[in-house]
Amino acid sequence: MKLLPAFLAVMAAIGCVSCSSTGGPNPHASRISSVKTTAYTETEKDHLIHGRSTALGTPLKYGKVRSAAADWSVFPVGTVFQIDGEPFMYEVDDYGSALVGTNTIDLYKPDKKAMKQWGARKVNIKVVKWGSFSRSLAIMKPRTNNNYIQRMVERIQRSWRS
Repeated sequence: MKLLPAFLAVMAAIGCVSCSSTGGPNPHASRISSVKTTAYTETEKDHLIHGRSTALGTPLKYGKVRSAAADWSVFPVGTVFQIDGEPFMYEVDDYGSALVGTNTIDLYKPDKKAMKQWGARKVNIKVVKWGSFSRSLAIMKPRTNNNYIQRMVERIQRSWRS
């Protein structure tokens, strides 16, 4: 797969500690240490236009599975992960302009109090299922009128050409 070299570089940069013996990511699970996380809520000024919807147009989730936003050229749409010590899963179903190029994951919280309580933290995560770069591209390509989306699309396409 042409994305593998770029993916491995990202995993090395963000601290992947669970790769297969061939040097590639373990398709079943990957542990990534010291991932920077922040939190967001739909009542933030920059999220008001989206309401309670994700980039997929689905409702933001806050139950056993919770919504997360990320740079889809690093954590593609559909990536499911668990933060060490927490009982629930997160699914990358959203993105944000401030996340592109930062290796930061933004966790959805239901209100500003919970968002502020989370703050910014470095956490260890276990990726239960990697999402799809091709699905990420299919969703983002029609939206490239936004600079940050265009940057994610270009990063994925550049990785495929490598």
